[in-house]
Amino acid sequence: MAESRSRTAERSQLGYLAGGLLTAALLIGCSGSGEGDALLTSYQRDLAHALGQPAPEPGDPVNIGALPDRRERLFVIPDTRAALLDVYALRECHITSLVAARNNQLGRVAPPSQRWIYELELWRRLHACWHSEVPEALSDSNRERLARLTMTKTKQLPMVSWNTLFDSDEWTGSFSRASSPLEPDSRDAIDEQLAAIEWLHAATLNQFSLEWQHASSTLEGHLDTLRRRPLTAEVLRALLLAEQRLGEANALLEASLADTASCRPLAEAADELKTLFRQVPAIEWLDELEAQASRWLGAVDTLLESHASPPEAVARYRHRWLSLDNPEAPLPAFLATRDAHQRHWQALAERCE
Repeated sequence: MAESRSRTAERSQLGYLAGGLLTAALLIGCSGSGEGDALLTSYQRDLAHALGQPAPEPGDPVNIGALPDRRERLFVIPDTRAALLDVYALRECHITSLVAARNNQLGRVAPPSQRWIYELELWRRLHACWHSEVPEALSDSNRERLARLTMTKTKQLPMVSWNTLFDSDEWTGSFSRASSPLEPDSRDAIDEQLAAIEWLHAATLNQFSLEWQHASSTLEGHLDTLRRRPLTAEVLRALLLAEQRLGEANALLEASLADTASCRPLAEAADELKTLFRQVPAIEWLDELEAQASRWLGAVDTLLESHASPPEAVARYRHRWLSLDNPEAPLPAFLATRDAHQRHWQALAERCE
């Protein structure tokens, strides 16, 4: 019976331990930390030990800003209302069934992506009709109506394609603040979503091309790929995390540089310091993060650049969080902090050589 109580107590302790580990894992997930943060904090501890300093207390990096509200990020596009008889008068342009489908109950609640497909097809039919022999057979009023409608849809199409992107849950979800930093070994996810970004970029550039294939299923497939994870937010939060941890590590190096008597203990730890600077997994991950963030944010920047000038709220968001050259944006700020880290290492090496 004593043995039974002992086993029961042992199982209880194991269960308590397992519960504690599970709780810890849940807390790690909620706090947004993970393997990348573990690598960086381990690097900090090893660096502090080699420098003969206490390890820093890791702080919480800031989260990314919220994407502007829907009304602030979309263009206001007036509805183009045409009477049934007006549309019928342009029946030789083959737009009657298209407009009818757009105006039925399903058409009125279609998702943004399908609205873009509709507007794109409508523009193509109007454009082709205007450049055909049809206008010559129309009355003056109907020819004027066709010209006005074609011009209106030509002006609106770039705004429609912008609204399609920034009104879709798939794209706006990529900027979700309820996300975790990108983890190491995420190359496959970036490669997969890059294909979707590149197709959307090509679609934007070719929306006025009559030869471009704009199949609805292809568009929906790429949007579904973007839906699978908030990759933009993950990349940005990883950059913010890395900048925070490197900044804390920089403080260790700056303290050693300020201590004129620090070279003797550093000489004793020379091999350890060389290993830290060149071979630790944290440094390898920072290299990978820089490459992946540059690829992804570069592709996002190229996509946005292919669109019409954005609404002011989105322009501000883009400058603050997505810019490739604003010093305060996550990628340039991370690169600057990493450059400072390398300079501190170099200065320490030269002074203690």
